[in-house]
Amino acid sequence: MTNDSQASELTDGFHLVIEALKLNGITNIYGLPGIPVTDLTRMMQEEGMRVISFRHEQNAGNAAAIAGFMTGKPGVCLTVSAPGFLNGLTALANATTNCFPMILISGSSEREIVDLQQGDYEEMDQLAIAKPLCKAAFRVLNAEDIGVGIARAIRSAVSGRPGGVYLDLPAKLFGQAMDAAAGKASLIKVVDPAPRQIPAPDAVKRALDLLKSAKKPLILLGKGAAYAQADADIKTLVEKSGIPYLPMSMAKGILPDTHEQCASAARSFVLPEADVVLLVGARLNWLLSHGKGKTWGGKDHKNPGGQKFIQIDISPTEADSNVAIDAPLVGDIGSCVSALLAGMGSSWAKPPTEWTSAVAERKNKNVAKMAETLAKDPSPMNYHSSLNVVRDIIKANPDAILVNEGANALDFTRSIVDMYKPRKRLDVGTWGVMGIGMGFAVAAAVESGQPVIAIEGDSAFGFSGMEVETICRYNLPVCIVIMNNNGVYRGDELARGGSKDPSPLVFVKGARYDKLMEAFGGVGVQATTPAELRRAMEDAIKSRKPTLINAVIDEGAGTESGRITSLNPTSAAKKK
Repeated sequence: MTNDSQASELTDGFHLVIEALKLNGITNIYGLPGIPVTDLTRMMQEEGMRVISFRHEQNAGNAAAIAGFMTGKPGVCLTVSAPGFLNGLTALANATTNCFPMILISGSSEREIVDLQQGDYEEMDQLAIAKPLCKAAFRVLNAEDIGVGIARAIRSAVSGRPGGVYLDLPAKLFGQAMDAAAGKASLIKVVDPAPRQIPAPDAVKRALDLLKSAKKPLILLGKGAAYAQADADIKTLVEKSGIPYLPMSMAKGILPDTHEQCASAARSFVLPEADVVLLVGARLNWLLSHGKGKTWGGKDHKNPGGQKFIQIDISPTEADSNVAIDAPLVGDIGSCVSALLAGMGSSWAKPPTEWTSAVAERKNKNVAKMAETLAKDPSPMNYHSSLNVVRDIIKANPDAILVNEGANALDFTRSIVDMYKPRKRLDVGTWGVMGIGMGFAVAAAVESGQPVIAIEGDSAFGFSGMEVETICRYNLPVCIVIMNNNGVYRGDELARGGSKDPSPLVFVKGARYDKLMEAFGGVGVQATTPAELRRAMEDAIKSRKPTLINAVIDEGAGTESGRITSLNPTSAAKKK
C-alpha cells in the first residue's frame, strides 16, 4: 500500500486555468461570477489575480476588449454559461470588428447532454454560436489540454490582425484531477505570439515612389496606428516627410492635436483635395465614406475622387476592399513605418508650400471660428460651452484617459477636445456601438492607474449605467460627465399621432443621474453652468474619488444621429 508521503500531488482544472493565464502574464480578469465559474473567480483572487466583477457581462466584455487595445495582450472576460455567454458575445463581436485582442472564456453545460439536447441547466452549443462572430473559437474537454487551449487562444487573439477569441470550458473540466507535475508540464508559455511581419522591399519602394510624386499628400492615422505603439517612428515619419496628417478619433494623441501638421480642423478640405493618401492602420470603411463620394471629391457615393492610396495593413485582403489601393504595404505597422523611414534617406523633399500653406490657412480659419463659438456662454449650457471646460481639463491633465460615447456627445467631443498623448482617447470605434462607456472606463482605470474622464450622452450612459456601482466598489478614479439633454439626440421632441405617451426619443425631464452615484457612496454633482462643471471636474481629478457629474444642457442643442443623420433611411429619403 502506498503511504501519504509517496502519493502523487494532484492538481485540477481550476488551478491549471489559473496557472496557464498567469504563466502568460494575464493577471486581470473582467467578468461576472456564477455557475459554473463561481469558484474559479474565488480561486483566481486567492492566487493573486485581480478579478473585477461587473453587474452585466457585456460591460465586462467591453472592459476586456479595451484592456487588450491598451496593453497589446489579450484582455480576458469570464462569464457563466448560456445567457451570460450571450451577454458577453456582443462585446466579443465588437472587439473582433475593432481589432482588439480579447478572449471570452465561458463556462458551459456538459457536451454529452448538449449534443443530445436533453435539457441541461442553461444548455446551449456555445462554440457553434460564437464561431461566426469572432476570429477563432476553441473548446477544452480534458484538463491536460488546458495549456494548449489557452495558448491557442492567446496566439489567435494577438497574431496578425488582432481580434476576439472564444474559449469554451465545460463545467466538468474544472473538477478534473491530474498529476500536478504532469499538469505543470502541460502548460505553455506563448513565445512571440505577434511576430513582426516585414514588408517586401519592392512594396516599400512602390509606396515611396508614389509619395514622392504627390503634390498634395496626406497621412491618415487610424486606431491601428495607436495599437501598434510605434509612436516615435510615426512621429518621425510625419515630421520628416512634412506631410499634413489627419488622425481618426482613437488615433488622436499619437502626435498632439495641436501639432502644426495636424489637419483635423481642415478635414473637409484635405480629404477631397489630397492626391496621394497614406493610410496607416486605417480602413476605408463607412467612417471614411468607403474612400468614395463627395467626402473625397467624387460626384456621388459610388464614385471615388481620384486619389491614389498607399495602405499599411497587416492583412493583405484589406487592400482594394472599397477602392483601388495603388501601393499596398503589407506588414505590421512598426516594421512598415520603419522601412519607409529607412527608404526616405536624409534628403526627402517636403510637400509643395502651396499645399501645406493652403491646409494651414483653412485650419487656422476653422480654429478661429471654433474659438469664437467656444467663448460663448449660453444659458442653459450647450455642447460647446460644456465641452470647452472638458477641453481645458484634458489640457491640464494630459495623462488622464478620455472615454467617449453618444451621438452628439461623441461628435462634439471628438472635434472640440484635443488629445496630447497616444491611447488616451477610447470611444465607440468601428461599429459606433453605444454601451461601451462604463466598461471602457473601468478597464482604463485598472490597466493604467490614471484618472479617467468619461464623457457620456445621457442615452449612451443608460446602456451601462449600473456599473457606477462597480466603479464605487473598486474605488476607481473615474469621473463621469453626463451630457443631460433629456433624451436621445434632444429632449424636446413631441409625441406624434395624438399619443398620450412621451416621444420614444424623450427621457424623464430633469433626471438626477448624480443621485445614482451617491447611492453607492460616490460623489454626485449637479452642474448647470460651465463654472460648476469646471469646479466639479477639478475636484474629481484631485480627489480621485468616483464621481458623476450631471451636466444639464439645452435639451434642443443636439441633432438627430449626430453627424450621420443621412444613414437613417427616412432622412436619406428626404434628401432625394
